[in-house]
Amino acid sequence: MSHNEQVLNYPIPSEAALEPPAEWARLRRQCPVARVNLPSGDQASLLTRYEDVRQVLADPRFTRLLNADDAARLSADESGGLFSSEMAQIIPDSGEEHQRWRRLVGKWFTAKRMTALRPAMTQMAEQLIDDMVKRGQPGELRAGLGFPLPVYVICDMLGVPAGDRDRFAYWSDTLLNLTRYGQAEIDAAQAEFVQYMSGHIAAKRAEPGEDLLSELIAAGGADNGGLSDLQLLATGMGLLVAGHETTANMIGKMVGMLLADRTRWERLLADPSLVRTAVEEALRFDANAGFGMPRYLREESEVGGTVLPRGTTVVCSMAAANRDASVFDGADEMDLGRSPNPHLAFGAGAHSCLGQALARTELQVVLEVLLRRLPSLELAVPAQELQRVEGLAIGGLREIPVRW
Repeated sequence: MSHNEQVLNYPIPSEAALEPPAEWARLRRQCPVARVNLPSGDQASLLTRYEDVRQVLADPRFTRLLNADDAARLSADESGGLFSSEMAQIIPDSGEEHQRWRRLVGKWFTAKRMTALRPAMTQMAEQLIDDMVKRGQPGELRAGLGFPLPVYVICDMLGVPAGDRDRFAYWSDTLLNLTRYGQAEIDAAQAEFVQYMSGHIAAKRAEPGEDLLSELIAAGGADNGGLSDLQLLATGMGLLVAGHETTANMIGKMVGMLLADRTRWERLLADPSLVRTAVEEALRFDANAGFGMPRYLREESEVGGTVLPRGTTVVCSMAAANRDASVFDGADEMDLGRSPNPHLAFGAGAHSCLGQALARTELQVVLEVLLRRLPSLELAVPAQELQRVEGLAIGGLREIPVRW
């Protein structure tokens, strides 16, 4: 085996929490389709170039379901977390069924709806920042703002009591598990989550409210062009997990990046109209996005000049693709005014992130409110001391201590 064919372990560790692994640049240059060992011991092909990642994510022949016999297992326990759980299989993966599901659910995530939610989000952010300031310095931005805000918002949209949010946080961690929890604990947590959500849906059937689940129920069952009971359940759980953990972590990482080099923060204070492009750039620049998107190839395909046999599992690293210098000028610089910015943080094609308008709105609101309320915000520890969350499918920082 030549030195070039050395199989890397994946996820590839990084020296510093906010920095990309040095290997990304080398892989994009020399080995755009690289063999990697997953936490399970199975092998997959890792894609790091922009064009390749976009091609695979947008190709309907590549499925996100990793339940085929020869698909790679992501983690040592069979569940594989969110990607190959039974829940993931209930929501239609492709074709007209998938389009119909997206249309039904997507109505709740339009830019128009987000504009309507903005004042309430702003109020929530103000309240959380007030509470953080009252608790005194140094504050912890992840627990004080990053986590509670998206949970309040998604609970509100689903008509779920926000008081239950600590349980959701734990359930969603177990669903995003790669190496952190044992199988018995995951099974127990998922059973509790299913039971909770079933009860919640039953209550909405009896007494509908002004929320997404009530509306999906009103759309009728599977026979009437609506969702089956099981699909409702999977949708509620999926949105709760997707709607809080990812954005919660991104809020922390975004603020971490902007404060790590405080000239970035100063630039936004001087020109708050940059908030919108700054959010997009934080999404592009995020070197700690987590596992990436796995795809299973049902048929032989050519990607990046390499023929991949049928049955290959590929992992698309959107974060590596987002630093591809052939697409982004000064790809390793954080340019808060960058435009256009066709980053792949939300994926591409039929499976691009359904909640991206929600995530963007939450990130913009948090940044606007922080700049206005805490202009003197700074990290309370050196940026080098920030630590990554390990063992979950998505990346985040353990804590973000701040002063103001």
